[in-house]
Amino acid sequence: MNTLNRYTWFIVAVVLFVAVNRTQAFCPFCETEKGPTLTGEFEQAHIILYGHFENPRFAKNGIDPGESDFVIEEVIKPHDMVKGKKILTLPKPFIDPKVKFIVFFEIYEGKLDPYKGVQLTKDSEMRQYLTGAVKLKDKKQPERLRYAFDFLNSPEIEVALDAYREFAKADYGDYKEIAKKLPADKIAGWLKDPKTPSFRYGLYASLLGHCGGAKDAELLLSMIQDPEKRQGSGLHGLMAAYTMLDTAKGWNMVKSLVRDAEQPFLVRFAGLQSMRFFWESRPDLIAKDDTSARAEIVKGLAGVLEVADMADFAIEDLRRWKRWEFCDQIIGMYGQKTYNTPIIRKSILRYAIQCPNKRAVEFVAEQRKRDAEWVTDTRELLDLETPAAVTSTTGKK
Repeated sequence: MNTLNRYTWFIVAVVLFVAVNRTQAFCPFCETEKGPTLTGEFEQAHIILYGHFENPRFAKNGIDPGESDFVIEEVIKPHDMVKGKKILTLPKPFIDPKVKFIVFFEIYEGKLDPYKGVQLTKDSEMRQYLTGAVKLKDKKQPERLRYAFDFLNSPEIEVALDAYREFAKADYGDYKEIAKKLPADKIAGWLKDPKTPSFRYGLYASLLGHCGGAKDAELLLSMIQDPEKRQGSGLHGLMAAYTMLDTAKGWNMVKSLVRDAEQPFLVRFAGLQSMRFFWESRPDLIAKDDTSARAEIVKGLAGVLEVADMADFAIEDLRRWKRWEFCDQIIGMYGQKTYNTPIIRKSILRYAIQCPNKRAVEFVAEQRKRDAEWVTDTRELLDLETPAAVTSTTGKK
């Protein structure tokens, strides 16, 4: 891989790395969804109304937006300011009274401010979805996610996106148990559907990994091997789910992919993300004994040290997992032609700074003599990091 491509992919991978290693728990197989969910919007809004617009009045000066009468058909979130009211005048000249809206208001300086309006399609599920979600807003997360699941593939984009956002903002542990009772055929159908966006593959696959069977494992493997479907950001979810359904084959595939320099970078990086998931959330997939499982995962990750354009990621993970038994191997990589890039040199220094082994201490001292500012800056950046939440088993030589 040439230098330009290496750094291009590095930028992409750093974004993915940050997404995977956020301090707050999020779904490890979902794209980050910014903004609040509709239930979050419900909490923030002072008033939420359902209805339609009538009597549009356009501004004569052609500059102001005009106004319409909003006919209130249902008060979803009440407030004294709209108590008993049937019509509100809002600054939007909507024409078609057949089109329904859900409008979110806040009260600003004693006045109603309609800051968000959701236009509903014919046969819309939005009203049903929001009403049901609000009723469950104080329930435990698994119960709310089970409700959201039924709307994940809603034909209404706003509804489907919000249901997905509920999962994206949840921790894997919040849906791990409910996933075991989900309808596997339905999820498999979503994955087979060519209309399903690729960014949803990871979540759908991870759900299927808990409730599916042998035929579903074959589906996941076919998607992993499909040159088109393996390009999406959900590839590591497909790999993890395949391993859930066929542990031996799945784990061997992941180990093989991450160290195969002939594979596209993002395919190998997806394998690395899967290893991180096994370490952080499902070591039981690799072995029932936690110590043995983590040792096996580390062994698989250590193979990545041999791949030049992935070595820095492996070094960083071994540092975060406090695996100091690789101290001699990692420091021995410093300055070697294959690994002599700024990215890898910095990763090695970061590892050495936190490693308590004598070899690491001596290495840091040597680098300080050579470039004290570089060592100081690197140490300060490490000090800013939040300590890893996962306690790891360690080994020393």
